[in-house]
Amino acid sequence: PHRLIVMAALRRATRFWSEGRNIICVGRNYAEHAKELGNAVPTEPVLFLKPPSSYIQQGSSIVVPEGVDVHHEVELGVVIGESCRNVSEENAMKHVAGYCLALDMTGRNLQNKAKKEGLPWTVSKGLDTFLPVSDFVPRGDIDHSKLNLWLKVDGEDRQRGCTSDMIFSVPFLVSYISKLFTLSDGDLIVSGTPSGVGPVKPGQTITAGITELGLSVSFPVVAGPPLPCKL
Repeated sequence: PHRLIVMAALRRATRFWSEGRNIICVGRNYAEHAKELGNAVPTEPVLFLKPPSSYIQQGSSIVVPEGVDVHHEVELGVVIGESCRNVSEENAMKHVAGYCLALDMTGRNLQNKAKKEGLPWTVSKGLDTFLPVSDFVPRGDIDHSKLNLWLKVDGEDRQRGCTSDMIFSVPFLVSYISKLFTLSDGDLIVSGTPSGVGPVKPGQTITAGITELGLSVSFPVVAGPPLPCKL
């Protein structure tokens, strides 16, 4: 029975985009990105959530609602493989099944309006198609602290960064988050973006990758209808 449970958990991890329940995102985890948006460098993780309905995989398009200023943010996704609660930083990686590339698409004008009014970021971060992801890559002996991320729009370099520049490391984040929320197999931690974030428009194409994981993705950007909320 235990072997079957482990196999089921691994299956959920490898199909995290359809099997996972929670998406916990980390804001301002690279100092230069915090500075480029005029934010203070945090002394503890800044967390927010995305709904699983925001997932898309390659073959789908990123939809930009009319009037929304959508920005790209390339990130390392950390896929949980074994449930944990109150796990120590030293034991945190035992609960990580693998990684993915994630794009934290953001309605920047919606986010700025929410921040100005002291309201949550949920709408700006959680719209349908606002979390494009790659396939799952098993953790193996990958060094999570030396992964190079890149993103281009229509072939033009926009973002390049390395996870060595993270303020809060992957083990720290897994431990910290597990002390707030129980992490289950298939859950995803989206660990923050390096500097260089910027707008994308309908008709453009985002390509992005993580060099050491051999990952690259491509997503076209298309126009969508207006939202019911005020911009």
